[in-house]
Amino acid sequence: GDSSGTCGKPPLPVAMGKTGFSLILALALVTLSISSEKKCTLSGAWQNDLGSKMTISAMNEAGQFSGLYLTAVSGAAKPILVSPLNGSQHVDNLEQPTFGFTVKWSFSDSTTVFVGQCFVDDQGEQTLQTMWLLRDKAKSVDDNWNATTVGTNIFTRIKGQNVGESVRSDL
Repeated sequence: GDSSGTCGKPPLPVAMGKTGFSLILALALVTLSISSEKKCTLSGAWQNDLGSKMTISAMNEAGQFSGLYLTAVSGAAKPILVSPLNGSQHVDNLEQPTFGFTVKWSFSDSTTVFVGQCFVDDQGEQTLQTMWLLRDKAKSVDDNWNATTVGTNIFTRIKGQNVGESVRSDL
């Protein structure tokens, strides 16, 4: 017979090696899927609780991004126009990152700065929880006291639209 004593079966260390590798691979895949569940990316189309829409482009390596914002609400006398936005987010850890962006309104002398965090719930749905400061242009330093207002908005992802479509489709 067989002098090696294995009876035609592969040696034990090889079988354990394949099983061990499969186990490590399975654990790695589970770990990747868990970590990617909380991964939050700002790029794409968003709508807030007031019906305002924005699109954010892909960010660069430094976490900087740009986009377009179409507000649904305005106190300005002029017609609402799409306005540019520019911002940045932390890229060292994309799990629910903090961010900030500025909107320079195209139809008024106002500027809004948003700060917030991108959250992912247990179903994988992303929301942007934001707080903003809106600065209106004061006529003089005596009117400066009420030129800044503060508020909050929650943005949800607009599904089924490419970046740019959500803002441009309303024009």
